[in-house]
Amino acid sequence: MFAILLSAVNTLLAFLVRGVLIKFVVFTALYFIVSELVSAMVSLLPNGSSLTSAFTGISSATWYFLDLFAASQGIPLIIAALVTRFIIRRIPVIG
Repeated sequence: MFAILLSAVNTLLAFLVRGVLIKFVVFTALYFIVSELVSAMVSLLPNGSSLTSAFTGISSATWYFLDLFAASQGIPLIIAALVTRFIIRRIPVIG
């Protein structure tokens, strides 16, 4: 009876060490690496202040359709999704 309990405890402990603990350490390290890389990349991005001068050349009819299709909400969502996809594909374990 003692051997069965000892075997069960060893199996449970092996599962926790191999399955849970190692994955926790690896994914925590990946999280910190990705968060640091993203913060470093944000400092390298250009400033968006020059975009206001580019938008002054758009006519009022074009602005009407941009507002009608909610481009002010959709374009940032699309850009965020593309950047997220780019970052996820660069992670060695996932991408």
